[in-house]
Order: sequence, then structure tokens, then C-alpha cells
Amino acid sequence: MSDVSRRAFGLSAAAAAALAATMAHAQATVEEKDVNVKTPDGMADAALFYPKGKGTWPAVLIWTDIGGLRPVFRDMGRRLAAQGYVVLVPNPFYRVKKAPVVDGPLDFNDPVARAKIMDPANRKGMDEPGIDRDAVAYLGFLDAQPQTNKKKKAGTQGYCMGGPLVYRTAAILPDRIGGAVTCHGGGLVTKADTSPHLLIPKMKAEVYSAVAANDDQRSPTDKDVLKKAFADGGKKATVLVYDGCNHGWCVKDNGAVYNETGAEKAWAELTALYKRNLV
Repeated sequence: MSDVSRRAFGLSAAAAAALAATMAHAQATVEEKDVNVKTPDGMADAALFYPKGKGTWPAVLIWTDIGGLRPVFRDMGRRLAAQGYVVLVPNPFYRVKKAPVVDGPLDFNDPVARAKIMDPANRKGMDEPGIDRDAVAYLGFLDAQPQTNKKKKAGTQGYCMGGPLVYRTAAILPDRIGGAVTCHGGGLVTKADTSPHLLIPKMKAEVYSAVAANDDQRSPTDKDVLKKAFADGGKKATVLVYDGCNHGWCVKDNGAVYNETGAEKAWAELTALYKRNLV
């Protein structure tokens, strides 16, 4: 649980080439479909990915960041499916608008673009009960797919605002979710009685929470609150600050904040956790 050293991040040109080859392999070996998922609140547009050929695989639900469903998250879904999973990436803002909710690049330095991205109207219906209803619907959809191996535990991962949604999913479906991962999750610890960290006692999944260095600087005690909550609940969990990686570092279209070496480190931890737990 110690901070990740900058020296650990040394992605070479050869490793970068290997990553490109991995993405090309995923493109060739994965089926991708645009689907609609019926929820109690409407019809959610989403992307579904699974390996080509016969077989069944564990299910994974990906919660996006505040930019929503877009090409970079399709790439994640495709890459994960190539590793042997049935992956659903829903548009979390389906109550308001079909994806993409924001057109063009996610430029937080552009006031106009930032206002569109951060518009609170996009989150209509995304209160705690709404997210719980969505999580149940999404896992139900995944389990209804003939490619899904329902005898194996499912996983869930989330980025930025998706971090709290991962915690809610793991808590609302404790017997289904075996592995849960948050990357630069925002608001995992709050003073509200609905704070995501208060859901930890309800979880049964192994949890990995990768924390951005600048998020840790702003709220230096949050990681300790999380660690204590997991320890008090007897849960298997890792809360790790990624030194040198700032909020958004795992999402490739986040411009200069994207840190490929840090992103690959988090991806390796994620896939190792799934291999241990989605059995």
C-alpha cells in the first residue's frame, strides 16, 4: 500500500509497441455491438464486447468518467474482452442524451467544453437509488447474454465519477461482484451519510483503488479512511497512491494528464485482480 515510485514507471519504446499490438489484436479478435439496456428509468445505450468464437466468459461492467461513453472507453472494453471477458460499457447519462454526451475532445482548459462536460443536467436521475437500479439492470443484461459464464463472479471498474459507482455496484450486488477497481475515483470519501466508503461492509469483492497523486494532496486523509474501513470490515483491498500520476491519468483522451506508464500499471493490477477473483 505504499506510494508507487516514479522509478517504477519506465515504459520503453518496445513496451509502447507491444501495447499497440495488443490493441490491434483486440480489434481482430473481439465482437462489438451497440446495444440498448432496459432499466427501470428508461433505455440505456451501451457498447457490448466479447471474444469471437464459441465459449463463455466472466462478465465485467465498466463505469466511465464524466465524459461518458466514447471511443477511449470502447477501446478499454475491446481490450478487456480480448483477455477473455464479456464487457458492457453503458452511457451513464442515458436519461438525458445518447452517447456521446460531449462532442469533440475533452478539453478541460476550454471553458465552453468544460461547461458542457461538467453540466449537472447530464446527471439527472443519477442519485444513489438511480445508480443502484442501473447496476442491477446492467448486470442482469450481462447475465442474459449467451456468452456470459454466470457461474463465475463478475467484475466492475470505474474512472473518476465512476469510482463511487463501482463501490455502489459491489455493495448492491455483493454475491455477484467478485472484483472491483477504481482509478482516480472521485468522492469515495465524503462527510455525507451516503459516502461510498460507508458501503464497504456490504462488499464481498476484492477491491483495488488507485489514487491520483494530486487527489491525495487535496484530501490526504481519504486513503487512510478507506484503508481503515476495509481493514475493519475484514475485506481484501488495496488503496494505492500513484506517485507522479494526476487525476485522469488512466484515460487516454485526457490530454497531457494521461500517463501511459501509470495507466499500464493500473491495467496490469486490474487484470491480475480479475484473474484471481472472477472464478
